[in-house]
Amino acid sequence: MITAATSFGIEEALEKLGVQEVNYGTSTGSNWMPGEETIASYSPVDGKLIGKVTTTTKDEYEQMMKTALEAFKSWRVMPAPQRGEIVRQFGEELRRLKEPLGKLVSYEMGKSYQEGLGEVQEMIDICDFAVGLSRQLHGFTMHSERPGHRMYEQYHPLGVVGIISAFNFPVAVWSWNTALAWICGDVCVWKPSEKAPLCGIACQKIAAKVFADNNLPEGISCLINGDYKVGEYMTTDKRVPLISATGSTRMGKIVAKTVGERLGKSLLELGGNNAIIVTPDADIKMTVIGAVFGAVGTCGQRCTSTRRLIIHESVYDKVKDAVVAAYGQLRIGNPLDENNHVGPLIDKDAVAMYQDALKRVVEEGGNLVVEGGVLEGEGYESGCYVKPAIAEADNTYEIVQHETFAPILYLLKYSGDVENAIDIQNGVVQGLSSAIMTNNLREAERFLSHAGSDCGIANVNIGTSGAEIGGAFGGEKETGGGRESGSDAWKIYMRRQTNTINYTTELPLAQGIKFDL
Repeated sequence: MITAATSFGIEEALEKLGVQEVNYGTSTGSNWMPGEETIASYSPVDGKLIGKVTTTTKDEYEQMMKTALEAFKSWRVMPAPQRGEIVRQFGEELRRLKEPLGKLVSYEMGKSYQEGLGEVQEMIDICDFAVGLSRQLHGFTMHSERPGHRMYEQYHPLGVVGIISAFNFPVAVWSWNTALAWICGDVCVWKPSEKAPLCGIACQKIAAKVFADNNLPEGISCLINGDYKVGEYMTTDKRVPLISATGSTRMGKIVAKTVGERLGKSLLELGGNNAIIVTPDADIKMTVIGAVFGAVGTCGQRCTSTRRLIIHESVYDKVKDAVVAAYGQLRIGNPLDENNHVGPLIDKDAVAMYQDALKRVVEEGGNLVVEGGVLEGEGYESGCYVKPAIAEADNTYEIVQHETFAPILYLLKYSGDVENAIDIQNGVVQGLSSAIMTNNLREAERFLSHAGSDCGIANVNIGTSGAEIGGAFGGEKETGGGRESGSDAWKIYMRRQTNTINYTTELPLAQGIKFDL
């Protein structure tokens, strides 16, 4: 019997999702392979064992790849709208299982239940987006310089798409990739985070049912499990033309180098060091809501979490006092209890990094205005619950330049005009998400201009955290430059081809070149 908590319906949720005490971790769909070693998944909520997952062997990986490559041959020639119908059915299954999957996400990862449900809703939303996209994989037609010729561009499936996801969004980011890749005619191999492997098992079982119900071949949706060594099976494999990897900048640099050496393609979603600029014309109430949720949501473990609050000196004390007062109202505890705002960090290693960051900011000259600390006692037995902290600091501090995946918010003061705040905001190596709080149109437009925010996401009067699937998601600089989800992000999952058709009886050459025989 799975030793999960019974108080919030976890065992019932696991049963509905088909998650067992021990789960095979390698799958081509309905076919599951036994593996050898196991990964144990303990909940950061209460420290209890949820279940175990077997890791993928090299032989199992080769068997899985053979199946995936064979499935690609038939999946790629199915008309895209028909592939869209399969993704629509997958979205319907997610709707049916939204509650249990949301609970598993919350219990295995530690985010609030509402955030867990929101993550599954993102999966549903990207399926809806992909279904419409299945009839809009447009190419381009252009005029040829040669008479009697027609030129156009079209897009073809890449083949096998390898997906490496992170623990903080254990299901949504996979779906961003796989829903679009499936629509494009690709097959997918997914390595979930070893910190949240049961979420991967649940999703694969949902997908496998849809493919089996439609009599589609094994291998369109594949799952592997293990540590970085299993991920290397894909990153070094020339049969995998695209690797989509989400995680730390350190990890992304390794993936980019490895994939680049074989001239493969990488889609990288890496670290963030996101800031909100607060100008004298900001709405303070809106600022507090955006900053606090951005800083403490998912216990600060979002790549879009708000790390820095850059406040004009004229409103600095007012904003600081309002944010500190809001932190005093935060409730920390079991994330499945909807009365709580903040759940645990993912594990004790994350707690240690949080403690080290607080120590370092003080050593560099910072001032803790809301002190942190590890919570102990009843309800905090896992040792993963910490207090969200606020520190007055300077952007030049080494620790401020670093992304700490924990609920630590740095308050930074600026003077003068908004250009000075933008310089501070851009003065880090990461470039994912950014925001400005202002009712001044000129400041807002300056922030969004060519000389404004250098991030992939730039918002006005909303926070840095969260994104709608309709827009392309991703960042610049050491965030990796990748784009997922909406807009034209689908193009990364396809190869581009230029076609020229000659419908005459002659063969003129381009640029007027003569070649007479």
